[in-house]
Amino acid sequence: MPTAATMETPATRPVRQTSMRRGGLFAADRYWAAAFATPYVAVFLVFVIYPIGYGLWLGSSVASYRALLEDPIYTRTIINTLLYLLFGVNLKLAIAMLLSGFFARKGWWFKAMLLIFMLPWAIPALPSYLSINWMLNGQWGLINNIIWDLFQVDGPPWLDSTNLALGSVIYGHIWKWLPFWTLIFLAGRLAIPRELYEAADVDGATSVQKFTHVTMPLIAGLYLVCTLLSTIWALGDYNAVRFISGGGPALSTHVLATLGVRNAFELGDPRLGMATVLTALPLLIPLVILLMRQLRRNQVTI
Repeated sequence: MPTAATMETPATRPVRQTSMRRGGLFAADRYWAAAFATPYVAVFLVFVIYPIGYGLWLGSSVASYRALLEDPIYTRTIINTLLYLLFGVNLKLAIAMLLSGFFARKGWWFKAMLLIFMLPWAIPALPSYLSINWMLNGQWGLINNIIWDLFQVDGPPWLDSTNLALGSVIYGHIWKWLPFWTLIFLAGRLAIPRELYEAADVDGATSVQKFTHVTMPLIAGLYLVCTLLSTIWALGDYNAVRFISGGGPALSTHVLATLGVRNAFELGDPRLGMATVLTALPLLIPLVILLMRQLRRNQVTI
C-alpha cells in the first residue's frame, strides 16, 4: 500500500518542531511570569485586600453606627469635616492658581522666591504643625506675644475657641499644601503654548481676559482633577487636626479621621472607630469614581 501520504516530508518536519518549541517557550514564559508575579500578588493580598476586608468587617456592626448617631460629638465632627473640605480645599486651590500665575513670570527672582515658597511643603509635616500649635498658644505663643508687645492687649484665644481653633487647623492645612498645588498649576501653565498668549496680545486682550479665555479653558481639566484628588486626601487628613488643635477645645474640632482614631484607641473600641471612618465612604466613593472618569477621558492638559 502506498505510504507516502502518511510520511512526514522534510518541508513539514521543521514547522512542527518550531511550533513545539514555541509552545514550550510560551509555557515556560507563563511559569516565569507566575513566579515573578506571586510575591506582588501576595503583598497585595496581605497589605491591601486583608486590611480592607478586616476593616469592613470591623465596621459592619449596626450597634456601632447607632452609637455614633447618638453621640453629639459625631454630629459636630461631620460639620467640621464638611467645613474642612469646603474651605481647606477650595481656598487652597484658588490661591494656588493665582500664585502659579505670579511664579510663571520671567526673571530669576521669581524662581528664587518659588524655591523659598516651596519650603513649607518640603519640610516634614509633624514639626510644621507643632510649630503652628506653639505659635498659636494663648498664653506664651509667638503671635500673642507680638500682639502684646505692639499693642499692649491680649491676643485672641486661638486654640481655646471652637471657631478659631477650626480656622487655625484649616490655615495650617492650606499653609502646608499650598506650595505643592501651586507647583502643579505652574507646570500646567508652562505647558500652554506661548503663541496663544501672543495672539491674545495682538487682539488687545487684558490679563483678565487672557486668564478667562486662554489659561482657564486649557487648565480646567487639571484643576478639576486636582480638586478631586485634594478632597480625597483632605478627607483622610489626620495630622493637621491632631497636632494643631488636638481635637479641642472640648472635642469640638475633630474630623472623621481624628475621631475614628480617638474612638478606636483612646476609648478602646476598634469597631466604633472603624465605623466612624467608614461613614466617609458615601463621600469618598463618588469622588474616586469621578476622578477615575476624568482621568479616563484624558481631559487634563499639562
